[in-house]
Amino acid sequence: MKIAFVHDYLVQYGGAERVLEAFTEIFPKAPIYTMVYDEKLMNGAFSDRNIQTSFLQKIPFIGPNHRLFPLLMPMAIEQFDLSKYDVVLSDSNSYAKGAITMPKTLHITYCHTPMRYAWDDCHKYLREFKYSNITKKFVPFAMNYIRLWDKISADRPDIYIANSDFVSFRIKKYYNKNASVINPPVSAKKFYISEKTEDYYLMIGRALPYKRFDIVIEAFNRLDLPLKIIGKGPEMDKLKKSAKANIEFLGYLDDKEISRYYSKCKAFIFPPEEDFGITPLEAMASGRPVIAFRGGGALESVIDGETGLFFDKQTPESVSNAIKDFDSNRFNSQKIRNHALKFDKEIFKEKIRKFIEEEYKKFLIL
Repeated sequence: MKIAFVHDYLVQYGGAERVLEAFTEIFPKAPIYTMVYDEKLMNGAFSDRNIQTSFLQKIPFIGPNHRLFPLLMPMAIEQFDLSKYDVVLSDSNSYAKGAITMPKTLHITYCHTPMRYAWDDCHKYLREFKYSNITKKFVPFAMNYIRLWDKISADRPDIYIANSDFVSFRIKKYYNKNASVINPPVSAKKFYISEKTEDYYLMIGRALPYKRFDIVIEAFNRLDLPLKIIGKGPEMDKLKKSAKANIEFLGYLDDKEISRYYSKCKAFIFPPEEDFGITPLEAMASGRPVIAFRGGGALESVIDGETGLFFDKQTPESVSNAIKDFDSNRFNSQKIRNHALKFDKEIFKEKIRKFIEEEYKKFLIL
């Protein structure tokens, strides 16, 4: 069985890239087809893999600016010649599922989400678009094209895997496709329970508007409690200006340092409505409870009252009330970690391997 991976773009290391990393461990010889790859932005991830890029790679400085070229991305993903493969596994947040395969090739897509800025987040995307007003006027016309392409390309995969029930529902709504659910992995071996925790709360991620770091910062400004934030992103400078002295921005850290901060935090704060969300599981693998927004994939990973608790609205007031209600003595670190181990990478890899092998056998019979 000759297999290839198709990934949207490799310009940041997030949840989708962790999933792709697990795929490459199952099939280490499989090449990765991706529209753009920036080794520096990836901090060396996938540097030892066979990576094939599109014509977009030739555009100077495209790595951090890839979102400026949405109209070129359908063409870029369709240019890949995948005719020599038995199985194509696309790892898709947006365009990868639109790769074109031969009739003899089984195309399975691991869908992290239907393209958010084309569908349910399209109006929010326009509001948060940070370019000129003249450019903004053209965005709705571009989105019409992107939606049409996205709807057509949704028929190209033979089989859908969703990363959560939340995403499976949205795949059905926007694409009218059924999807099996296999939750993303957490590399549990990287994380551990500390004998003694400290008094700070922790938040980790890319500083993007939908992550809602702003409401947590405002809540902690009012509570005057210690909060540490790990990560980078376009919103970070604005967030720093709004934060008081009790909030510390640590920037980018390596895995070892991140594991230490996870293990010693009082609790992990998770304010976005994510498709699934890996960071809450990393916190739980460290034995730490999670305080999360009651929505999206967090409902599938956090057990209310056992591995964490929820707040109901994405507002500073709702976050503040949850912090006030939080009592770390109610939670057992080992039980929290045991729950996270159910999502361990090795379990995920075995599920994916078995799923692909079984579906390929069925495909050969057709």
